[in-house]
Amino acid sequence: MILRKGENKKKSKGSLARVFVGLLNGNFLMRENPVKRMSYLLFITFLIIIYIGNTHYAEKTVRETVKITKELKELRSEHITTLFEMMFKSRQSEVAKSVASVGLKEPVTPPVKIALKKNYGY
Repeated sequence: MILRKGENKKKSKGSLARVFVGLLNGNFLMRENPVKRMSYLLFITFLIIIYIGNTHYAEKTVRETVKITKELKELRSEHITTLFEMMFKSRQSEVAKSVASVGLKEPVTPPVKIALKKNYGY
């Protein structure tokens, strides 16, 4: 019997389809001793649990990163606003306006240096 190229591909496609259907049905577990396959199933189950846990951890980390980024932007804008207000309120004219209500005025004469003698006489 001579197999041609097209016939060989059809046979391999059919066997591949049978293997795939056998995997979906679970028949591969019952063909031989199911106890031998139990370690394989436990390993696959363990990998699936690890994969699901890793996905949840990654999503949680992304959500926290987004939350912290938003909070950082808000704090940065608050810092800039506070810095601007402080610079505005510390100007000489603004300080003079705020202490005028207490009764303080800006001095017109410049300050004078007071010099003391080193000999105090004690």
